[in-house]
Amino acid sequence: MPASHRPVRRARLFRNGANQAVRIPRELELPGDEVFVRAENGSLILEPVTPGRGLLRLLAKWKPIADQFPEVDEGSGRDDEVDL
Repeated sequence: MPASHRPVRRARLFRNGANQAVRIPRELELPGDEVFVRAENGSLILEPVTPGRGLLRLLAKWKPIADQFPEVDEGSGRDDEVDL
């Protein structure tokens, strides 16, 4: 639904310990129990955190790398040879 057609409601701000919180009216509730919050042009934007949205989901879409990587210790010398 376009932003101009969404209902506009007044909501109360309150303190929750050291944090400021907002009571979201029932008809504007978001799914889940977590949101992303960002400030944009003087407004706060809340977006629901959807399961599978993140690094693990992105990595699952990538094809495995066929390249052979060298051993980590190869050519690095001994640990006790390092002068700090």
